[in-house]
Amino acid sequence: MIESNYIIACFSAFLIGMSKSGIKGIGVLFVAIIAVVHGAKNSTGIIMPLLVFGDIFAVIYYKRHTKWIYILKFLPWMVFGVLVAVFIGRDIPESIFKILFSIIIISSVFFMWIWDSINPKKIPTNWFFSLLMGKLAGITTMIGNLAGPFANLYFLALRIPKNEFIGTSAWLFFLINIFKLPFHIFSWKTINTESINITLTLMPMVLIGLLVGVKIVEKINNESYRKLILFFTAFSALGILIT
Repeated sequence: MIESNYIIACFSAFLIGMSKSGIKGIGVLFVAIIAVVHGAKNSTGIIMPLLVFGDIFAVIYYKRHTKWIYILKFLPWMVFGVLVAVFIGRDIPESIFKILFSIIIISSVFFMWIWDSINPKKIPTNWFFSLLMGKLAGITTMIGNLAGPFANLYFLALRIPKNEFIGTSAWLFFLINIFKLPFHIFSWKTINTESINITLTLMPMVLIGLLVGVKIVEKINNESYRKLILFFTAFSALGILIT
């Protein structure tokens, strides 16, 4: 049983690497898998350092493609969402959290599809869009490391090219994950000696996932990449329900 759980955790770490390399949307799968093996709360302490490890690789590899203007619009609201989640996260019933945010994600993907059909070249410029997506991303990233779908929707709506999408989101998540670390260590106490030992054994699989993912992303054009991320983002809503 222990050996099979470790194999499953290794596969999850591989998916983390794939996600951080630019194949966005599959991230919810590794959250779901590790949550099954180690429990929903404990899994956040294992995942967090792995995410930061993947972020470091991504910001170095894609650094020349980063668009800081989008980060500056999104990050403050995401930080606000994290702070809200620190205080309310323990009081939100897990079942309600899953259903609510799954509905929001699926609805957002549907509205983006409608938006693309009606205004294929228009991008949202209203500040409320950044506020809403940022807050939702902040709350979900703190409670369950599930900010990816909302960040994906934000960057897809802006219609930025593939490499800029990856490079900008890499810096965004690196900064927000570093910001979250003290809360996991000192407030929620989900990062401890036991979780760190597990994390260290999984890091090689993250690296392998990163290297494989980079090769895959290189072969995908911008339009196909956009469709792929929309599909995985919608699929991620199902992943939230099974965590």
